[in-house]
Amino acid sequence: MPKKKIILKGIPANRGIVRGKVRIIDGDKMQLGKELKKVKKGEILVTQMTRPTFVPIMKKVKGVITDRGGILCHAAMVAREFNLPCIVNTKEATKKLKNGQEIILDANKGIVYEP
Repeated sequence: MPKKKIILKGIPANRGIVRGKVRIIDGDKMQLGKELKKVKKGEILVTQMTRPTFVPIMKKVKGVITDRGGILCHAAMVAREFNLPCIVNTKEATKKLKNGQEIILDANKGIVYEP
């Protein structure tokens, strides 16, 4: 079996493995509401950090990846509440991943790799 290419590593915040398409949301944009409306059911949310305004879309996604944060950050706590696989503190997920890119989020090991 060929070895899978690891794209990112981070801190596992809630266990699980999912495969899906990336949806990058820039939480610092002035038009955050418009950005959040772009998220489709079953995508994997990728952002620098989450905050309470992200909660409605976190109910729609399969998993969460953030650039920053630790096991007690907002993304980690909400992911545990909704039982979403979540990796935090990747440092560069929003730069390395692209919207629509198919990935596997392995929150058991804290890695993101290509399918």
